[in-house]
Amino acid sequence: MLYVFGLIIAYLLGSIPFGVLMTRWFGRGDLRKVGSGNIGAANAMRAGGLRVAGLVWIADMVKSIAAVLIGMAMGGDVLAAWCGFASVLGHCFPIWLGFRGGKGVSCLFGILLAINPLLFIICGIVWLVVAFSFGYSSLAGLTVFFVASVLGFAIGGGIGLAILASCLLCLVRHMENIGRLIGGTESKLVWKWKK
Repeated sequence: MLYVFGLIIAYLLGSIPFGVLMTRWFGRGDLRKVGSGNIGAANAMRAGGLRVAGLVWIADMVKSIAAVLIGMAMGGDVLAAWCGFASVLGHCFPIWLGFRGGKGVSCLFGILLAINPLLFIICGIVWLVVAFSFGYSSLAGLTVFFVASVLGFAIGGGIGLAILASCLLCLVRHMENIGRLIGGTESKLVWKWKK
């Protein structure tokens, strides 16, 4: 029951819609009515520029870091990784927004940082290289899902399964992006400090 409680807390943490809250705080309106309608950092950049997007990215990472730390305190590394997964689930399907949420990339990075900083650094470099080389945030995320899934098992089987599950969930949330990438209609990243 303690483990279930930890997973529920992690899900509720993940459900906090920082993208929606911060864009409203900065007077940028309802993020769900801007661009793609996504509540994550990439869409926050369209609404409020790089500063708002950076704050949303950090806040979304922090909620997954907190979820992992709660799991670690309650039951060790494997539970911590699954609490991280629960936070991604909450971000993608938040109870506060009618289960319509983001795509989980920033939360995944929070999990990686809390579990293994080296894995976080490797995946961060991969994301930056792909994003700057091709201009697509979604393509960078898809590449990270593959790299993180493979490297996760180098840390441990139980942890690797949780990271794989998190990556697969993020992948499912990117199906529309995959279709647009194949069709050549995916929007490229536009780096701007403020709107």
